[in-house]
Amino acid sequence: MRVPTFILALFAGSAAAQDFALRDGDERFEVPDLTAALTGRSLTFFDDGVSRFSAGGSYSYTYGVQNGGGTQFGTFSVLPGGIVCIRYRNGFDRCDMYVRSAGRIVVLTEDGERYPVRSEG
Repeated sequence: MRVPTFILALFAGSAAAQDFALRDGDERFEVPDLTAALTGRSLTFFDDGVSRFSAGGSYSYTYGVQNGGGTQFGTFSVLPGGIVCIRYRNGFDRCDMYVRSAGRIVVLTEDGERYPVRSEG
């Protein structure tokens, strides 16, 4: 997906300002590796929420049943340092860091939270 430079600059500035809490053993992804790990795949979290990354850059997140089961749609961009930025249709934007830890993908939020991926498919 080709993203306009000014959008990448906005995301990159936001992501650079965030303080992701890396732990010993966390391995940061390079852009090509993370792009390949996400594109065309779904990531399922322990609360049954599912992130879907489409080849064309489309993104959706479906909440687990206990969290209402609704779906949010948007687009995603993969940036250096393992950063994935999502721009939702509702105007909300976020950037998270994706790392490999103990053989699985873990999503680190700017708030210091860690969300391991339960399964990939």
